[in-house]
Amino acid sequence: MSTENYKNFPGICHYKLRDSPPRSVCCETSLSARFFLQKTVDNAEFWKLLPPVSNAAEEDCRHRSCKLAHLFELQRRFGERIGLHLNELTDEEKKDWVLNYTRAMQQEIAELVDSLPWKWWAKYQEFDLQNARVELVDIFHFVISTALVLGMDENSLYEAFLKKNEVNHARQDSGYARKNPDDSKHI
Repeated sequence: MSTENYKNFPGICHYKLRDSPPRSVCCETSLSARFFLQKTVDNAEFWKLLPPVSNAAEEDCRHRSCKLAHLFELQRRFGERIGLHLNELTDEEKKDWVLNYTRAMQQEIAELVDSLPWKWWAKYQEFDLQNARVELVDIFHFVISTALVLGMDENSLYEAFLKKNEVNHARQDSGYARKNPDDSKHI
């Protein structure tokens, strides 16, 4: 199957059709588009037609409104590189990956804490802002990977974030004197 059929298919961040110039599009539905393609197109054959994403194309995407989608796409590719094939995971494997990523986040959070002068009794410590930023980025890598394993893309994560943000504000407005186990079930 030729990639000509996907010339205007939404969600393909950067691709090149045979005998045509490279094409870049905003990738708001990148993951859903790719999952659709994986189900409808022989994956190996389709991806042979697409060259690697060029640095210029990635740079172009960084300046568009699809930054979160771009991060999800980069993390999805990294997952594939380490053997994580999202569309092939069983429920048991999903559980294992979420546990792996959660443990990795815990470790990265501990490393972030170590960037701070948390030992109130020690006078030699300083705040390592540069390392704190690196650790935060590491945490974000694992957050995105976890979202992918849970079947979330950049759009569903964004929507869930908005809903949870409303819940958090409602909790503060009510004084949050006790937990309501049902206030987040709609997310």
